[in-house]
This record gives sequence, C-alpha cells and structure tokens, in this order.
Amino acid sequence: MSIWFRPVTLEDCARLDAGMGGKGTLMQTLGIEISEIGDDYMKATMPATPAIHNPLGIVHGGANVALAETVASYAANFVVDFEQYYCVGQEINANHLRASRNGVLTATAKPVHLGKRSSVWEILIHNSAGELTCISRMTAAVVQR
Repeated sequence: MSIWFRPVTLEDCARLDAGMGGKGTLMQTLGIEISEIGDDYMKATMPATPAIHNPLGIVHGGANVALAETVASYAANFVVDFEQYYCVGQEINANHLRASRNGVLTATAKPVHLGKRSSVWEILIHNSAGELTCISRMTAAVVQR
C-alpha cells in the first residue's frame, strides 16, 4: 500500500524544485537528485566529489546530512495534501559509519511515523559498493498553509 497522498513521479519532484526557486539551491550545488520512488520510500543520489569533501579528503558529514534531509523532506511533502499543508525539517541526526571519497551516494528515506502534525523518517545512505555509510533520522513538522 502506498504512503503517498496521491501518485507521485520524478517529474512531480522536479516541479516542486522548480516551484521553490530551483536555481542555486543547496540541492543543486551538491548535485542531489531524487532518483526513485516506491510505494513506501523515496531515494536520492549525490555524487561524492571533492567539492563535498572535508580537509581529510572524505565526504563531509554535513553533506550526508544535507542529502538525508533533502530526500526525507521531499518524501514528507508528498505524504500530505500539498495544497493544504507543507512539511519542514524540525530535527535531524546522523551516525556516520563509513567514510566515502568518490562514487555516488544513495539515500533511501522510509517513514517510521506518519502523524497529523509530524512525520519521522529513517534515511539510510549507501555508497556505490552498496555499503552502509550513514544512518539518519529526521522529524518533519506538518504545517498548515
């Protein structure tokens, strides 16, 4: 059974990005793209390039958090009636488990709780080899327009 308020496509995600300014956003700066939508999950990718490395030459933890919050925020906004509500990140945490230097990072957001006033999302980030690199959890507030 689908968690989405109405059927959602990658094109819907692109329209949401364009409708919110779409140019020069953090998402664009980091190269984050929504890549897959399933019945109960959403995925996004981000290239692990030197542009997002820390001084040690590995992906900056903040880049992982930005990827996690992006995919969970998109997912949260498609679970609600977007004409009446919107969702914003309220709290996020992350455990960085394995360093990444290159390739593509893939984040998968799945709901832990879907409520009237908030939703909680678990986000797992894997590297190109399929290894788990980061576990994150985000709470989104549901705000009436």
